[in-house]
Amino acid sequence: MQQRKIVILGSTGSIGTQAIDVVDGAPHLFEVVALSAGGGNLELLAHQAVHTRALAVGIAHGDPQALQNLIDAAAARIGLRNFSPEIFVGPDASTRIAEVECDVVLNGITGSIGLAPTLAALASGATLALANKESLIVGGALVKAAARPGQIVPVDSEHSAIAQCLRSGTEQEVEKLILTASGGPFRGRSREQLHDVTPAEALAHPTWDMGLMVTTNSASLVNKGLEVIEAHLLFDVPLDRIDVVVHPQSVVHSMVQFVDGSIIAQASPPDMRLPIALGLGWPGRVPKAAQPCDWTQATSWTFEPLDSVAFPAVELAKEAAKQGSTYPAVFNAANEEAVEAFHAGRIRFTDIVDTVESVLSEHSGSSELTVESVLDAESWARTRTHDRLANSAV
Repeated sequence: MQQRKIVILGSTGSIGTQAIDVVDGAPHLFEVVALSAGGGNLELLAHQAVHTRALAVGIAHGDPQALQNLIDAAAARIGLRNFSPEIFVGPDASTRIAEVECDVVLNGITGSIGLAPTLAALASGATLALANKESLIVGGALVKAAARPGQIVPVDSEHSAIAQCLRSGTEQEVEKLILTASGGPFRGRSREQLHDVTPAEALAHPTWDMGLMVTTNSASLVNKGLEVIEAHLLFDVPLDRIDVVVHPQSVVHSMVQFVDGSIIAQASPPDMRLPIALGLGWPGRVPKAAQPCDWTQATSWTFEPLDSVAFPAVELAKEAAKQGSTYPAVFNAANEEAVEAFHAGRIRFTDIVDTVESVLSEHSGSSELTVESVLDAESWARTRTHDRLANSAV
């Protein structure tokens, strides 16, 4: 594999920081040429810019001079002179960074704000290593139409696993996709037992270290619902042939069942550096990207059916995807507003998905899927969710 030039969007987040670890471990394979972040941690971004020698840096909000000063200070600490990357500031900063000439754009932004950068990366012709599932989910056919075959490489561990498993057979031989879910911190609890869980409990994920939104979505299994939609769009498999099974050890990341009854699984200890490395190097593998399973130690893996009564988010997501149009965008936006209300102490945990279902039931969809119709649907969903929850109290 020849060295690839990499752009990292969302560089100060969990995906972005681990991507830089992957690059550090394989400098002969990867070179970071540009970074973007929201702007909430300028000091870390400045350190990353100096560390990678990025040619361009973008922030959605913040003072560009403050960022430049931090970059100067970080450069001075290691004796680096005359280092002055181009700085972009504003809501379109990540989109502009996505247009920087490179081989691979890693979109590690959280939320549907990643849609415009996703489309920009695809338009540039670069490979899109997609960790920002929301942009595909809300963009749907819009994103698929913009991508050439094979241009999008999934970085979510489940979809990376499926992509690897699909190498074992032809498209016609695939019977179904099986996504695994850890079950989150509330695995095994009934719906009644979920009424009074706290935000702190929802953030105590047993396996993964993620941000507030993704961790809460994992606890409610909204994240798994979003992943079902993503799998449907990525791999062109009908929704009724995508299943979810609970696997608390998070070692089997997903499986593919073939028409002859064979099931191929991808297994590795939970470490996002593996799917990130595959996203950057696909279809090649990066040596020593992550540690393999230790077969000298006794271990057990368990699998359980999903309790769709306690965790109705997966079936609700499937219904939104079946409706198509802007329904997935409404699902995602309403959930984000409800999650914020939950963490503000205004609603119960079980109210999150109930609220999403109510807002979806009021949506009428759009006759044409465009960036503008997606943004309008999201705006409507956020306003409607906010209105519904304005007077809610736990």
